[in-house]
Order: sequence, then structure tokens, then C-alpha cells
Amino acid sequence: MNNYLLLGACFLLGILLRRLQRLPDNAAAALNGFVVHISLPALTLTYVHGLHLQSNLILPALMAWAMFGLGCGFFWLAGKIFGFSRSTTGALMLTGGLANTSFVGLPMIDTFYGPQFLGLGILIDQLGSYFVLSTLGILVASIYSSGQGISARMVIRRILLFVPFQAFILALLLMPFDYPVWLDELLKRLGSTLVPIALVSVGYQLQLSQVRGKAFALTLGLVFKLVVGPVLVLLLFAPLMWNDRPILNVTVFEAAMGPMIGASIVAMDHELDPPLLTLMVGVGIPVSFLTLPLWWHLLNVL
Repeated sequence: MNNYLLLGACFLLGILLRRLQRLPDNAAAALNGFVVHISLPALTLTYVHGLHLQSNLILPALMAWAMFGLGCGFFWLAGKIFGFSRSTTGALMLTGGLANTSFVGLPMIDTFYGPQFLGLGILIDQLGSYFVLSTLGILVASIYSSGQGISARMVIRRILLFVPFQAFILALLLMPFDYPVWLDELLKRLGSTLVPIALVSVGYQLQLSQVRGKAFALTLGLVFKLVVGPVLVLLLFAPLMWNDRPILNVTVFEAAMGPMIGASIVAMDHELDPPLLTLMVGVGIPVSFLTLPLWWHLLNVL
């Protein structure tokens, strides 16, 4: 419940700040920059460093990679069929193909499956969602942010200079070493700023008047993210993980989370249809609160 209150409060505060005109016009860009360069790296350094890898957890970690690939294919085809702009297609790929496996996912796992599965959720989030965002996500954002071709050298350069990716590599290198207590606490506190700052930014940019022009793309994006994508993950992973049903259920449950906040921030940083991005997160996360109990029930009865 506390997580719900935090999500809702920060989102509404962003809307209120815009209505009251308390922040400068470029406030969203500044907030997004803080998330990308401070919050995300700190979070990555905290949780990747503490992961304990096991062979039976490889498939859950691959879920985010599979879903992002499926999402890119789905939205590329949809973009061709429905004539979406490059920025709209790229925005859907990032927010429709990546799930909020941490700030919504972890509390939901705790609520529906118990705290014993939180480690699995962290692994899915860090080796899955955030690693995809730091590599393939920045690749897609770089390609679709430009109306013209982009060189492989430029894409590689952007990935290598993407601070959360650098933090991921550093966290892997530091795994054999324990953080000092003060550093661990510092990183956790900095990482904890991601949700409030990102949601204030989303709320600040959200304008429901834009739904009319984005209704079809928004509906398509959320139907894939909340329904079609998780179904495809279930069909793909069930034959491989059927003998380990609790892990399979949590993996599919994570796939069914609403759009990833970090992905929307990265996409906004590349100017990929900001109105649609704010709608995907601003509408998608509350709707996921209704669809996730249905997924939990479905997975239990299968």
C-alpha cells in the first residue's frame, strides 16, 4: 500500500506543479537528466553488485530480452501497417516492450507471492529489464530518435557513454568486493530517488487532452504490454520451465507489469514522442493495478 501511495502522490504532485506553474519550462528535462545520470546508476550499482547468480535463474533473466525483442517486432510491424512516425514507433518499443519490474514489480511480487521471491524479482529487473534498457534500449532510442540513418559507431558510442550501462559493468567488476557501509547506504539513498523524481517528471508532462490524438497508439501499446506480451512470454517459457512452476509464474507476472518508468525517461531524453510516453506510463501503471490480480489468478489456475 505504501508503494501505491508513493506512486500516486508523486504522479499527482507532478500534475499539480505544472498546473501551478511552479517549475521552469525545462524542468522535465532536468528531472530526467538526474534520473539517467544519478538515480539509475546508483540503483544499478546497489542491486547488481549484490546478485547471487544460479543456473536455474538464467531463463527468468532472459524474459525481458525476449519480451523486448517481441515488442520491437510487434511495434515495427504495427508502425508499418498504421503509418506511425519513427518517434511514435520507438516510444512504443521502449515502453511497450519493457516492464516496470522493480518499483511496481517488487511490491507486487511481495504482495502476491511473498518476500521469498523478491530476489528473483531483483534478478529479472537488473539482469533483464535494466540491462536491456542499457544496451538494446539505448540502441533503439538512438535509431528512432533520428529521421535519418545512424552509424554503428555512433550507436556503440552512445551505449558505452550511457551512464547506467557504465554502472552495470562497474557493478559486475565489483561483485567480489564488499562495499563500505557508508557507500552502500549512499547508493541506496540515491537510487531511491528514481521513483519520486521520475513520476513527478511524468506527471509534470502528462496532458490528458493529448489522449485524443494518441488514443489508438496508446491502446495498442498497453494491450501489448499488459496482455499480448505476457501471453507470448508464457507460451515461450512454459515448455522450458513447467517443472519449476513458482519461478515460471513470477517470471510471467513480472512480464505483465505496467510500462517501465526508466524506459520512458530514456525515450524522453531522445525525444521519442513525449506525449505518448507520458500517457503510456501515466495510464499504463494504474491500469496494471487492475490487470495484475487477473494474471495472478490465471497463473494459479493453469
